[in-house]
Amino acid sequence: MANTKTGDPAVDTFLKGYSPQVREIAVKAREVILSVLPDANEKVYPGWKVIQYATGADMKSVFAAISPQRERVNLGLANGVDLKDPDGLLEGAGKAIRHLKLTSVDAAGAPAVRELVRGALQALRNGA
Repeated sequence: MANTKTGDPAVDTFLKGYSPQVREIAVKAREVILSVLPDANEKVYPGWKVIQYATGADMKSVFAAISPQRERVNLGLANGVDLKDPDGLLEGAGKAIRHLKLTSVDAAGAPAVRELVRGALQALRNGA
């Protein structure tokens, strides 16, 4: 079985309530996000069932969010509506945010996912 621990007590406690498969997917998505921005501000919101990643402490600096579900993990991306998505991975109809439905560790670690996370971060930095 792949890694289901992050080393961060708040994240590990939050993910403990999900199946091993969902934890593995969430841990891989987290690794991808932190590979793009290693010093991201990571905050767990148990009530919202989400882990947010930001460049700073305020909500306007959020660029990605992990939202574990029963059988998958949704990876939300701020400014997702403006991202180039040649593989058609992004879903949603909101004003700005789009999400990916990650159903496996391989899907979470795919190069296209990393590029979308990188794009969301760049869009935030460019003031989108």
